[in-house]
Amino acid sequence: MIPAHHISQIAAELNIAARQVSRTAELLKEGATVPFISRYRKELTGSLDEVQISQIRDRMAQLEELDKRREAILSSIREQEKLTPELEKAIEAARTMAELEDLYLPYRPKRKTRATMAIAKGLEPLAKLLFSQGNFDPEEKALAFVDDEKGVESIDEALAGARDIIAEWVNEDAPARARIRRLFEREAEIGSRVAKGKETEAQKYEAYFDWTEKIQKAPSHRILAMFRGENEGFLKISIAPDRDTALEMLNRQFVKGRTPASEQVALAVEDSYKRLLGPSIETEIRKLLKEQADLEAIRVFADNLRQLLLAPPLGQKRILAIDPGFRTGCKLVCLDREGKLLHNETIYPHPPQSQFRQSAAKIQSLVNAYQIEAIAVGNGTAGRETEQLVRSIRFDKPVIAVMVNESGASVYSASAVAREEFPDYDVTVRGAVSIGRRLTDPLAELVKIDPKSIGVGQYQHDVDQKLLKNSLDDVVASSVNAVGVELNTASKELLTYVSGVGPSLAAAIVKHRNENGPFESRQTLKKVPRLGDKAFEQAAGFIRVNQSVNPLDRSAVHPESYPVVEKMAKDLGVDIATLMNDKELQKTIRLEDYVNDKTGLPTLKDIMQELARPGRDPRQKFDAFEFDNTVNSIKDLREGMVLPGIVTNITAFGAFVDVGVHQDGLVHISQMANAFVSNPSDVVKLNQKVMVKVLQVDVERKRITLSMKEANGQ
Repeated sequence: MIPAHHISQIAAELNIAARQVSRTAELLKEGATVPFISRYRKELTGSLDEVQISQIRDRMAQLEELDKRREAILSSIREQEKLTPELEKAIEAARTMAELEDLYLPYRPKRKTRATMAIAKGLEPLAKLLFSQGNFDPEEKALAFVDDEKGVESIDEALAGARDIIAEWVNEDAPARARIRRLFEREAEIGSRVAKGKETEAQKYEAYFDWTEKIQKAPSHRILAMFRGENEGFLKISIAPDRDTALEMLNRQFVKGRTPASEQVALAVEDSYKRLLGPSIETEIRKLLKEQADLEAIRVFADNLRQLLLAPPLGQKRILAIDPGFRTGCKLVCLDREGKLLHNETIYPHPPQSQFRQSAAKIQSLVNAYQIEAIAVGNGTAGRETEQLVRSIRFDKPVIAVMVNESGASVYSASAVAREEFPDYDVTVRGAVSIGRRLTDPLAELVKIDPKSIGVGQYQHDVDQKLLKNSLDDVVASSVNAVGVELNTASKELLTYVSGVGPSLAAAIVKHRNENGPFESRQTLKKVPRLGDKAFEQAAGFIRVNQSVNPLDRSAVHPESYPVVEKMAKDLGVDIATLMNDKELQKTIRLEDYVNDKTGLPTLKDIMQELARPGRDPRQKFDAFEFDNTVNSIKDLREGMVLPGIVTNITAFGAFVDVGVHQDGLVHISQMANAFVSNPSDVVKLNQKVMVKVLQVDVERKRITLSMKEANGQ
């Protein structure tokens, strides 16, 4: 049962109705996936999208963790027999982990501290006396606590011990911690300095050798850069608000007069802030900044990954793929329309062998022999030179040549997945196959690679790896299910991401397909061992069986809605295939006539969209791209050149663009458009074709500075 206060809290945070949260939470608890709920349970959720459903799922998990911690804290304080009704009420009312931990701090089992040692010496009564801030002489009162046997040898030692106890009280005071935390959040600055003696080694962090800014204004990429520099030992980072402001705030709470005892309390407050409270809240804020920066970096990575996965596919074509190289040659592979490897060999068109003519003749021969329709050239080392070779060949029929981003191809070629598929071939053949398949269907090929190895995003190795994996897995699953999967050709890796399937069922599906031949319909999926009704319900709408006799099996209409479509066709006196092919006939259908207790208007509208374009691919149409053929290396670039390029990565501070010189150039956010831009992804998308102007070229450091706004202004 989902707690009612969780439902109301999430509803308020997301600005949606409580019933939407409640029904979505119930579906998630029952094992329904985010894509399934978003697509096929719109009536229950009020048409929430995948982002909102994911937010509900994640917030539910956070609140469950909060409740577990709450129970652990209550149990601990009960065991100490210190739980009062007021404290229990405050703990039950706490809505954040920080609030909970503040309340628990005075009761947390302690290691030896200066305060606990002072208490052991019998100085707690003196601390209480000083804290009352009456009008008395502190030294006179402290004299009574001087005791050599207890280790208190002087008045000064007695007063110092009492101040240590008061300092700990100040640190453990929940309202004080909340006030200082808010001050940090509002006013704290992050300061970065170069570590002593590291000036030469730390040159890549030169911008942060003497840097200060408000944490509220510090963008995620700068936060992560500074923390990385600190972790590598090159930078020293501090986070704090104005010290005097913090002390004034604490003194207002704890210093109650101008007596000599009050002066002792003020000294204790200052010590507490310097030694305990300030560092404690700084640690919290560091953690919070890191979490926020991680979330932003992960968001950027996830957005880029989605765009990469949903890049336009060329479609099923006979491909000649080339993994370029100089000394080791260019590996060629020929693939059929299903991506199966037909042939492989190596050519050596570039130095030192320079077998240009023989290599061109071999490519021409293979194009003819295997009826090649497109040539995919990897964009790595020798990529542009190989592309020029291909474009110099005169073929007997139209053959398109396309540069393909090969980031991660080497990771795939050495992976267990590649070894399983091509046990008799080396990594160069596997890499070339991956390049070719990326052209025909980027999504189907890229799901085989760890997303972190694909080469998009920023600081992906510095962020919370569990959070990153969960987010990227969500993106891959969302992308796969948005496109749909052909059941009879999909790889095990692609099927793994289908709603309700997972790795073990994906392997079982492929095994069943290999042993029994192609699936004849969606219903025959139920013959797969261990694939029960629940898994079928979750998966069925996202798989396609293009050879099925039932045309709905080629669409995104869920089998549970087949009776609705059958009734529509029957009412019109036609079969389903005719209805799907006749748009005028579809326009005559009154959706209100088919609403029932299971199927509402949202689902009916989705059904009609599918009938109009069954099995439609949400990805854009493929558009071939060519670099400027006069530019092949960074040495060819000149300031002022205007060149075509393709966006390869988007970060919080700008976009990287490939102009065909083996080194991406940076279009800083300030150079993306004439108007102010806060988010680069609002201006460009991954794989987008753009025109850029070369602003600066640093050949030694391999840095290229580009501008989109100046290029487009010409």
